[in-house]
Amino acid sequence: MLIVSEAWKSAYPGAAAGILVMRNVTNPNRHPALESRKEELERQLRSRFSGYSRAELKAHPPLPAYAAYYKRYKKTYHVQLQVESVALKDKSISKVAALVDAMFMAELKNLLLTAGHDLGAMQLPVTLDVSTGSETYVTLNGKEQVLKPGDMMISDAQGVISSVVYGPDRRTRITPETREVFLSVYAPPGIGEEAVRRHLHDIQANVTLFAPQARIESLEVYSAETVHG
Repeated sequence: MLIVSEAWKSAYPGAAAGILVMRNVTNPNRHPALESRKEELERQLRSRFSGYSRAELKAHPPLPAYAAYYKRYKKTYHVQLQVESVALKDKSISKVAALVDAMFMAELKNLLLTAGHDLGAMQLPVTLDVSTGSETYVTLNGKEQVLKPGDMMISDAQGVISSVVYGPDRRTRITPETREVFLSVYAPPGIGEEAVRRHLHDIQANVTLFAPQARIESLEVYSAETVHG
């Protein structure tokens, strides 16, 4: 399901990536079981980081691995900011729609960067690679974006569908009509395959709360050294 380029392996030894492909999903606006799990997650995050300063939170693994990656591009890891909002500022987890919320909840729990796509809008094959700085794509906000050189990216046969620095694209975005979903996880060096695998299983568990009929087509974890199904 995912071709891993030699350039990615060479550029990021020790990095990992993962994909979760699920078919026969639904994407309701809200679902009671998911909302209940979301409220429980808010309580867990506030308990887990109770008494933390912002600096202490930034030092909590795996956030330093992402901070080192984003620092090269003079940016801050947005998941860190979102966790701060919920855990340190008592804000509620945002609500989009069930599939996106299921992914975002796992991001907050595990702090791993994830992108979601409608598989039906994608064109295989899909490749994990490193940008040269010449690639462009339209991001979720509708803006055409030129990639930064050296950024991890995933492309389908039509073009880039996500990058670490700029996130997922607009062409393959998840919609209310999405029935097949492709989720990818980027893990810079220092995080490891097992953390990615647990994260993918957490997303799957969230999805089955509101789509019990959904089935996994692929759950795979990749590293510069190995590929595991």
